[in-house]
Amino acid sequence: MPPDHSSARSTALAVVALVLATGIVPAPADAAIRCKESYQIVQGNLIATPYCEDSYLAEVARGYGTRVSAREIRNNPNRKEQVCRLVGGDIRVSDICAQYRSDGGRNKR
Repeated sequence: MPPDHSSARSTALAVVALVLATGIVPAPADAAIRCKESYQIVQGNLIATPYCEDSYLAEVARGYGTRVSAREIRNNPNRKEQVCRLVGGDIRVSDICAQYRSDGGRNKR
């Protein structure tokens, strides 16, 4: 019996339609999250996101000599609190660290 090409074609089309409908399409390599300080760049606009805030907090903390990565801050709330207690008074990260500071973020340096 010869193979049924129409059912194979229908199955392939159904799979393609499902992939497109669910959005399960590999993202291009240049689709990585881009940050400018604590803001994410989305279609040319700056949007505050926790991802970029954590990255910026790590960058500022490293400027003070603290050895910490953005991943460590994102994955460990206790480490983020420690870093904020050390550098949270810096105006660049005072809003990011407001909940961890003893003055509640009211006293910006």
